[in-house]
Amino acid sequence: MRSHTQAGLADVVICEPVRTPVGRRDGVFAGLPAGDLATAVLEGLISRTGLGEGDVDDVLFGQCYANSEAPAVGRVAALNAGLGVETAGLQLDRRCGSGLQAVMYACLQVAAGVSDVIIAGGVESMSNGEHYALGLRRGARGGSIELHDRIARGRSTAGGRRYPVPGGMLETAENLRAEYAISREEQDELALRSHQAAARAMRDGRFAEEIVSVTVPGSRKKPAIEVTEDEHPRPDLTLADLERLRPVRREADPESTVTAGNASGENDGASACVVTTRAVAERLGLRAFVRPRAWSVAGVPPRTMGIGPVPATAKVLDRLGLRLADMDLIELNEAFAAQVLACLREWKFTDADYDRFNVNGSGISLGHPVGATGGRILATLARELHRREGRYALETMCLGGGQGMAAVFERVA
Repeated sequence: MRSHTQAGLADVVICEPVRTPVGRRDGVFAGLPAGDLATAVLEGLISRTGLGEGDVDDVLFGQCYANSEAPAVGRVAALNAGLGVETAGLQLDRRCGSGLQAVMYACLQVAAGVSDVIIAGGVESMSNGEHYALGLRRGARGGSIELHDRIARGRSTAGGRRYPVPGGMLETAENLRAEYAISREEQDELALRSHQAAARAMRDGRFAEEIVSVTVPGSRKKPAIEVTEDEHPRPDLTLADLERLRPVRREADPESTVTAGNASGENDGASACVVTTRAVAERLGLRAFVRPRAWSVAGVPPRTMGIGPVPATAKVLDRLGLRLADMDLIELNEAFAAQVLACLREWKFTDADYDRFNVNGSGISLGHPVGATGGRILATLARELHRREGRYALETMCLGGGQGMAAVFERVA
């Protein structure tokens, strides 16, 4: 049995962050449940790093819409990927921050000397979010049974009993739109910019290194296919295409502006990285990309959950004695264009700031497989930081139920 020594956060590094391609809901990965996607990203990471049975202590995976098909999905994926029965695993949920939370918990676990090598990331199969019924163990009464959509239900109940958000996350985006007087035109322009940035990154091959391919099994009618690129971006999208879309909540709110085009997608995908110490990374031949400097979470009213990145970012920057201007890259997950624009107004962003902001697209263009998104962003951010030879990068996002999360990473030279 290996002995673990306390390392401290300064010695922790994040190695080889990778992700699967992101699939559209009911798209190319529709036939793969979350456990299979998690297994695929682990197998891809293992292939790159040479890690095997006995090398990994724990697998921490975020997942927002878990069920009993792959309970404690990190453990199931570890077993499926051949890491051995001694490798532990779990599943955690901090809504859209789940994948990033898994990575940060892994950093703390290594820093405390509890583990030497952890794989952390997240997974989501929104195509397979099921409908479920409550109370059937006691027997059905009456003539009907109510089925809940797990995904829609989680969005409307995230505020608990005291802070209900009956319209779900769309309602929170419209609340920010009204509070900050954000126009539909601004939202559509930001959405178009996101798709253009993602298309440019794909064309230039900037995602090639971070993506591990996924083989989708064939059937009698269809051959197996190897998926190597994101499915959600629309390279040919125009502003006119976005303007034609109707607001989703137009019947509940005639002033509504959020459409399927200026909001994030519902997607399938997985992400993972290796978290360890510098010394262990060198011994195992792992390439360290970034090290965690600090992270924070913050609570905001559930009705305006999209503003969460503002206080979360303020907390982590204050903790480090840094400013937003010190960040060479800023990744703010695009849950909704309205929510992003509200944060940018609080940050007093200028046109010049866009040169370091979501430079390869984000949730609106690349998609938002919620449990995996934190790790997806990290895989993109870490490699872009190296391309630019920058020092600091900020990853931040809003979380359902009224939270924000932010983390600062430093490039490992």
